[in-house]
Amino acid sequence: MKILAFESTCDETAVAVVEDGRKILTDQIFSQAQLHAVYGGVVPEIASRCHVESISILAQRAIEAAGITRQDIDAVAVSYAPGLIGAVLVGVNFAKACALALKVPLIPVHHIRGHIAANYLAYPELEPPFLCLAISGGNTMLVDVRGYTDMEIIGSTRDDAAGECFDKTARVLGLPYPGGKPIDELSQGGDDGMYHFPISHVEGNPYDMSFSGLKTAVINLVHNAQQKGEELNRKGLAASFTKAVSDSLVPRTMMAAENLGYKKIVVAGGVAANSRIRADFTAAAKEKGCELFVPPLRLCGDNGAMVGAQAYYEYLAGVTAGSDLNAYATMDI
Repeated sequence: MKILAFESTCDETAVAVVEDGRKILTDQIFSQAQLHAVYGGVVPEIASRCHVESISILAQRAIEAAGITRQDIDAVAVSYAPGLIGAVLVGVNFAKACALALKVPLIPVHHIRGHIAANYLAYPELEPPFLCLAISGGNTMLVDVRGYTDMEIIGSTRDDAAGECFDKTARVLGLPYPGGKPIDELSQGGDDGMYHFPISHVEGNPYDMSFSGLKTAVINLVHNAQQKGEELNRKGLAASFTKAVSDSLVPRTMMAAENLGYKKIVVAGGVAANSRIRADFTAAAKEKGCELFVPPLRLCGDNGAMVGAQAYYEYLAGVTAGSDLNAYATMDI
């Protein structure tokens, strides 16, 4: 089954062709990062307009790169939630038009379910059930993945997402947007014990997280140093900050896996590309005797292939949509 899949929830326009949920025939991505960098973050109106300008071109390019014709497409899939509403609407409406024109089923896919499914593309042997930590610019959550379409959030951030914290920290340090990669690069070789940042403990749910305090601590540290004319060790700060994020994520995930009896742990989303977080998860999984699944860097960020992967299993579960499919800024997984 060949699925033409669309992703446009934020600042990447992506179109992929995925076969049987596990094989990528092509994954075409246009990133708007440079357009938004001057503003230090995503401007929703600019993102929406860029999706409009590029999605049709990418769709045609994807079909050609996959070596197929339009008649070979068995279904169309699209991320319909959550995301920037204007951006999501572009993908949803284009996908609806494609499905109608091709006379094939339309499959709606939750964006975070797509991130989780990116691991199915990288690891053909991976099957539910397992515990997944989904970490990105807009979401940070622990998900009990009981089946391909049966999932429950058991813990999440109460405020900022981990990825947003990386972006805000990068901005205050004068690093380019998006901030994940620049902070990762800056932290290499830095002393992660140079600065001490708070690790959140949320009352009421041991699996819940909070990153607003960490973000505020970094901003205050930098601003106070600037006001006093003091020089900060930027490499040490980046390393200490990254350690604080990892120390919020890894122990909680391992505790949840142990409490739920899981020996398979999956990490997904853009922040999963961070080298310190990947290394800490690798060490923790080895210590606990768990299997760890982390997607390759190219599948960590937003992409169309992850949408096509999850769409296959949504279709098998009987999930399809009509021309009344809408886009949503927020939606439970």
